[in-house]
Amino acid sequence: MESPAGSDSEMSHRESFSDLAHKDVCILTFGCTYNHGDSRKLEAVLISRGCRIVPEPEKADALVVNTCTVIGATERKMIRILKKYSDMPLYVTGCMMLVQREEICAVCNPGFIHPDAITEEFSRIPHRSHHETGIVQIGKGCRGTCTYCITRYARGPPVNHKMEEILDEIRKCHENGAFEIQLCAQDCSAWRGEDHETLADLLSSTGDLQGSFLIRVGMMNPATLLPILDPVIESFTSSRVFRFVHLPVQSGSDRILSRMGRGYTRDEFTSLVNEFRKKIPGISIATDIITGFPGEDEEDFQASIDLISAVQPAKVNITRYSPRPHTMIADAKAPTDYIRKVRSRKIQSHAEVLYHRQNRSLLGRTIGVTVTEHIRPGSVLCRSSNYTGVIIESDLPVGAKVRVCLVEDRMYFFSGELVS
Repeated sequence: MESPAGSDSEMSHRESFSDLAHKDVCILTFGCTYNHGDSRKLEAVLISRGCRIVPEPEKADALVVNTCTVIGATERKMIRILKKYSDMPLYVTGCMMLVQREEICAVCNPGFIHPDAITEEFSRIPHRSHHETGIVQIGKGCRGTCTYCITRYARGPPVNHKMEEILDEIRKCHENGAFEIQLCAQDCSAWRGEDHETLADLLSSTGDLQGSFLIRVGMMNPATLLPILDPVIESFTSSRVFRFVHLPVQSGSDRILSRMGRGYTRDEFTSLVNEFRKKIPGISIATDIITGFPGEDEEDFQASIDLISAVQPAKVNITRYSPRPHTMIADAKAPTDYIRKVRSRKIQSHAEVLYHRQNRSLLGRTIGVTVTEHIRPGSVLCRSSNYTGVIIESDLPVGAKVRVCLVEDRMYFFSGELVS
């Protein structure tokens, strides 16, 4: 297995940037918001070197693939893409490059760009790309002990960005047109500053910045959130922070949570949710569930269904377990593919019933929203204070605050009409 630091020298990565200079480059990005943040930085680095960023590989002189390998299906997708474009000048970055270079080199002969090299080059340039939604990485790596996770091997132990650097990046994103600023890390609640500041201190410090932007906090691990829960909840009451939390539970069974190495119990997870809702009524909760984990029986699976019913999340991200190389449980026997598929579909159907039930209570209401993104000409995405998405037919500018009537339930968002 490759170490998180990789084996290439910093010079070889800088040579890759030089090789790409003054070319038309396409960047294909897969995976989490953090990966997209790396691609934003890479885009800025390449533009500073005279490159033009193009949307399609067929229109490019060179292709960079920012890879993800979080589950087996994603790894297979990466291999298909790398095979497809193996005949053109090809460069690979991202998590798969960090832990599965042999698999990559079996299908193509690319150049490699370490994510850390992207960050280092980005720190040397003044340029920032214009994006309506800003992505600010607050740190990389994870101190979790999840038995199934390959990402923590790819990204290594926690490395926190300094508070002043984060605040400066937020300011620059806003100056370059972003109204929604997404803070991301492998685990946002694990962030610590040089003087032992926590996420709560970081969020409170954003209140001192100029501008009318809003902060969306990325994924927080319940295990690292529990010790700092009260101050974090207090920081979410700020008008600058969306009332939205992403807390992956992964299973409703304590037995499976223990096998996963998650570091908390079902009751501790539900207590987190209850505390947020008690102190911030109307807050949106998103969570994640893995179905078919090794050792999961019908009782364990039903516990996950029951937990979703009890918590009533606004969104459930559902993943079928797949063994990942290098992880502690890679060789453990899991339920069959068929059982994993059936359980995944069952919990998806169950969650969709909950979504529609929640959305019915909102249909016909008029709510205040803020325009955060242009979807296409004549159509914009708006967000409420608790991050409910509403698409309206309008050319309003990003940052405009308007009132809309919710007229159609689209399950994960609403269609709305502007109220004059």
